[in-house]
Amino acid sequence: MVDRLRLEGRTAVVTGAASGIGRAIAISLARRGCHLALADVNEAGLAETARLVETARPGRAPALRVSEHRLDVSDREAVAGFPARIAGEHPRVDLLVNNAGVAVGGTFEQVSEEDFEWLFSINFWGVVRMTRAFLPVLRASDDARIVNLSSVFGLIAPAGQAAYVASKFAVRGFSESLRHELEGSRVGVTVVHPGGVATAISESARAPSGAPAEEVARQRAAFKKHLRLPPEVAGETIVRGVERRKARVLVGNDAVALSVIERVAPVSYWKLLGRVIRE
Repeated sequence: MVDRLRLEGRTAVVTGAASGIGRAIAISLARRGCHLALADVNEAGLAETARLVETARPGRAPALRVSEHRLDVSDREAVAGFPARIAGEHPRVDLLVNNAGVAVGGTFEQVSEEDFEWLFSINFWGVVRMTRAFLPVLRASDDARIVNLSSVFGLIAPAGQAAYVASKFAVRGFSESLRHELEGSRVGVTVVHPGGVATAISESARAPSGAPAEEVARQRAAFKKHLRLPPEVAGETIVRGVERRKARVLVGNDAVALSVIERVAPVSYWKLLGRVIRE
């Protein structure tokens, strides 16, 4: 049986913490007595997460150190300087949760190069740069972990999601290679593949320029139908996986099922799934 990672008294950096899965992860960590450095571009959302975190911690537990930081993970210099920014409030970091992410809808031909690069600057380069910035800090911990959020679209590749899929497969590949490189060290790596979690990602996704508004609305509504799992359930699933030192965490029954289908039919799965996803 794997020795569990004890989170009480440790410190986690969580990006994309202002809402959705990031907020849920932060709350689940707080319940376990984990100090938090919360990062996002949405300062109002961060403040609300910090408030919820305070109410989530055990009643008689020691006070948590919870700090809020406006951070754009696509900003190379801001990310490089982030460990120094939080060092005064958090002298150690044991857990890095790279959760910040965005979406761009549309086929490859519809999505502009600028939007493709914008998405990658957050979904992929944000993960890589945060990892590079914090790895030396994590190595100083006696027991540390990097948690990278991929997606169920890092397991399968639906039509009409070329940019998003590419970024999430990149996160998966980076995470798996990094885990192998860090094997034998005190830093573990977990890659997370959430299925349809009920967040605002469909509403906030960028639409291709020039796309008819009616078509954009139809596609968003169709995508949103598959977002059913409460973020709170997703956050708890992820944190339990981290405690168990799991290399891969599948979030939701849909993610579990799709991972099996992809393994059984790695080339032809879309003949079945394409029809189901469009319904």
